[in-house]
Amino acid sequence: MSFTVYPAIDVRGGRVVRLRQGDYTEETRYGDDPLAFAQRYAEAGATWLHLVDLDAAKAGGYTLLPLLRAIRTHTHLQVQTGGGVRSRDDVQALLDAGASRVVVGSLAVREPDTVMGWLRAFGCDALTIALDTRQDADGMWRLPMHGWTHTAEHTLEEVLAGYARAGLQHLLCTDIARDGMLSGPNLELYRHICTSHPRVQVQASGGVRDVDDVRAARSVGCAGAVLGKALLEGRIALSEALVC
Repeated sequence: MSFTVYPAIDVRGGRVVRLRQGDYTEETRYGDDPLAFAQRYAEAGATWLHLVDLDAAKAGGYTLLPLLRAIRTHTHLQVQTGGGVRSRDDVQALLDAGASRVVVGSLAVREPDTVMGWLRAFGCDALTIALDTRQDADGMWRLPMHGWTHTAEHTLEEVLAGYARAGLQHLLCTDIARDGMLSGPNLELYRHICTSHPRVQVQASGGVRDVDDVRAARSVGCAGAVLGKALLEGRIALSEALVC
């Protein structure tokens, strides 16, 4: 299985930002020109970009179509993108604007039957299902939604099992406790998912600090890793991560 490094651009209010553990009050700003970031990542050798509309993730209604089109026009990057995807028309609009994959998060948890229908309609390669998870006091992996402000009834394993049966190909899984913390990815969680669902291509997200963390994610069976804060703060060189 090939391994893909996804530099991430999270956009809120037109700016490139990162949130700490998904908290919208814990925002760090990195710049006002998301397209320039994408161009730099492309020049460094990236082939994919992970683009997130944080405003839409919380309120719905994807707002980054002009940026998505500009990235596709001015770089060679393939883009997986999401935030606020609520309908089949939303998926179609992102694909029409140049997205290679559409990321579906909250709705994938809230209405799995609907999203499984989209997998059949658009093809499993056109969607990335984002199951952002947080471990509760009983050790169960829960699924916060709507910008991580509400928690679903079903567990990560219950929801993932249904998608795996439906032919899920791309899974983006974020351990929220590690997101933006530079504490290392949750290798135990990813090892469990990759072992339990070997046909699912897992993208590790949250906590990646350095090239060793990228290598470690690959070693437990992940098909990719998303680089956010460490890349923005210069703790990891994208050119090095790309050849892990």
